[in-house]
Amino acid sequence: MEKYCNLIGGKLIKPSTDEYFENINPADRTDIIGLFPKSGKKDIDLAVKAAKKAFPGWSKTTPPKRGRLIFEAGRLLIERKEELAKVIVREMGKTMPEAVGDIQSSADVAYFMAGEGRRLYGQTTFSELDKRWALTKRTPVGVCGLITAWNAPMAIVTWKLFPALICGNTTIVKPSEDTPLTAHLLGEIIKEAGFPDGVVNIVYGLGPETGEALVVNDDVDLISFTGSSKVGKAISEECGRRLKKCSLELGGKNGLIVMDDADLEVAAQAVASGAFSTAGQRCASTSRVFAHEKVYFQFMDKLIEKTKKMKIGPGTDPETKICPIINERQLKNIKKYIDEAVAEGSKLVYGGKILADGLYTKGNFLEPTIFTEVDVKSRLAQEEIFGPVLAVFKVRSLTEAVKLLNDSPYGLTASVFTNRIDDALNALDVIQAGVCYINAPTFGSEVHMPFGGLKDSGNGMREPGTQAMDVFSEWKTIYLDYSNISQNSQFKDD
Repeated sequence: MEKYCNLIGGKLIKPSTDEYFENINPADRTDIIGLFPKSGKKDIDLAVKAAKKAFPGWSKTTPPKRGRLIFEAGRLLIERKEELAKVIVREMGKTMPEAVGDIQSSADVAYFMAGEGRRLYGQTTFSELDKRWALTKRTPVGVCGLITAWNAPMAIVTWKLFPALICGNTTIVKPSEDTPLTAHLLGEIIKEAGFPDGVVNIVYGLGPETGEALVVNDDVDLISFTGSSKVGKAISEECGRRLKKCSLELGGKNGLIVMDDADLEVAAQAVASGAFSTAGQRCASTSRVFAHEKVYFQFMDKLIEKTKKMKIGPGTDPETKICPIINERQLKNIKKYIDEAVAEGSKLVYGGKILADGLYTKGNFLEPTIFTEVDVKSRLAQEEIFGPVLAVFKVRSLTEAVKLLNDSPYGLTASVFTNRIDDALNALDVIQAGVCYINAPTFGSEVHMPFGGLKDSGNGMREPGTQAMDVFSEWKTIYLDYSNISQNSQFKDD
């Protein structure tokens, strides 16, 4: 079985620990894809040293030249799209269309950020003093640690990596231990595109060991993390102690409102797709629905009808709509939520079972699960489950629906289905979410738009879009005085 290496300073290097972990296919647990480094502090320190060494040269490279390399990486992503997508299907479990979309999103952000190399605009304005220019420019932060999630294994990495690179930073990527091969192939593309050694380093390992070592390293100037709110809070505390810049894209408990005038056919399809595609393993997945009482029963009939048509299976099957759960640990955790909800009195109206027979014997498969009559304060209604589990509530008005939607520690995505423009705009005014949709499912964002959430869903930073420039660069304010006298805007300097 192949043993993979960390990418440090342009070289493939074995872990100092001489320990490895298995990369397991979630659709077939007997399929071990490879062994990846279970790296430790020494490996992270080596990668940080390489990134720090590469920083002076890379930061002095002009943004248009950086953009050309990023554009080439995007071209290679498209050239290898099918090969890369098949790897994602195998190690993450996604369907082929979802995996292809992951690669396309990565290429799109590469092209977008390559274009930013011709912009990276500052501002020029007037000084209040005579014969003085006032202007600003962007400068890189320094060495950036990128800790990424497994559910979009190429897209999440590149949504962080390419903005960091265009701003002139050097990087250490710590990919999820559930999807390391995708990161390895990205490393190959980075090398082939012609990036200087040490600009992009990739170190594999477990969060409590490798990830923590990256966060506490004093030569790392910024941490960008996508993952659970619990881990994000711990990272934020550590970065705060060290005055280290920190960008967090965290969990969601996303709500969708169905008003009495909504197109129920479209709304039901949006909910089924938003809740159960990728087996609900997206931070933007729909996990709560608030349906108006006038259409509640019609909507439920259509939702269950749509859900029944979604085939569960391996991503290699072109008919599959609901893929496996990423690993056995997460499968058991989701089932625990389901069993607890049933015990507490929530009404299980569809699904809820682990599938372990026939086609499903070797994989981590779970039926899509729909609950009604749920206590709004229960764990089912309040906590991110990160699986194909949906709670549906009956409401009497838009006001009640928005109130219940906002009654959550999270605020990532939300959607409203209505044909009344006043209802849509009124809802947008008061919904507490970073990304909102009207008559559309709660998916992610497009690469030229900011993505992130409120409350426990993030810390105010936004990636990607042009707003990512504010994450991965610092502002420098500059005054140019040509008055030939000593001027001061605060007081008269005699």
